[in-house]
Amino acid sequence: MNNFFSYDNGFFRVVNKIVDCFWASILWMVFCLPIVTAGTATTALYYTVHKSLRGNRGYVWRSFWYSFRTNFKQTTKIWLMMLVVFAFLFADHRIMRMFAEQGSKLGILYYFFLFLMLFWAVWCVYIFTYSARFENGLKQTMKNAGLIALLNLPWSFVVLAILLVGMLLAWLSPISIVFVPSAGMWLYDMFLENIFRKYMSPEDLEKEQALDFGNR
Repeated sequence: MNNFFSYDNGFFRVVNKIVDCFWASILWMVFCLPIVTAGTATTALYYTVHKSLRGNRGYVWRSFWYSFRTNFKQTTKIWLMMLVVFAFLFADHRIMRMFAEQGSKLGILYYFFLFLMLFWAVWCVYIFTYSARFENGLKQTMKNAGLIALLNLPWSFVVLAILLVGMLLAWLSPISIVFVPSAGMWLYDMFLENIFRKYMSPEDLEKEQALDFGNR
């Protein structure tokens, strides 16, 4: 009986992990509320999932706040730039849709801008997950994230699929927002880390392996 109520019990570890996922999702929602901090909050969520939820290193709040605070300046600038890009893409998308409805041949560009908007969403995922794992300048971060997305297109389609499914779940059942963000980042971390490690230096890989070994 004592073993059942022990914190080392498998049941309690699972429950604790679920609670941590809810807590991380709530933190993400709260820190996204100003809108302009959504990019930084997403970076912090991925960092928290990678380090605390999957890596079992540190506490959820401490990990989230550390990443949010250290990445705030750069990721906020990137997010605002990405919002401007999206505004232009969305406006062009709407204009081309009107042309399509009027029977104009230019309406075919409606699909082109739709594709660019979808790639924009995937690019954002790569940018903010990349920002959580690497320290680079603003331009280099955006460039590297875009190249990684293009060089790993099959996985980029998976990134898009997870994002769309998460949005659909949140739309059909708003209460699911308390676990969808963390669950989505958990899935991203499972395969994006393998992609990111291909671009890590030998020294960084050794550090990662040492941390992984220490958590077995």
